[in-house]
Amino acid sequence: MADSLTLRVIIEGRVQGVWFRGWTIQEAGRRGLDGWVRNRSDGSVEALFSGPPEAVAAMVEACRQGPPSARVFSLSQWPAEAPAEKGFRPLPTSVVE
Repeated sequence: MADSLTLRVIIEGRVQGVWFRGWTIQEAGRRGLDGWVRNRSDGSVEALFSGPPEAVAAMVEACRQGPPSARVFSLSQWPAEAPAEKGFRPLPTSVVE
């Protein structure tokens, strides 16, 4: 649907052990987004944001900074399918080959 945007992002840097996932859940919820966030075994954080395009764009920009203790070195993003479930939740850690 045209009034919704879904992006998958991978955030690299000092993003684990600094409350990045908790911060992401809080911020995405505040923006009314659907999706999820999880740590990856390579030390990065991966997230799926779905909702109004301006809210998704604002969330991606916020992730470039993250919570106060985080140090984001890079953020990659690409279009994705919208999640089946409403709401924003944490997922278990993903193993990266």
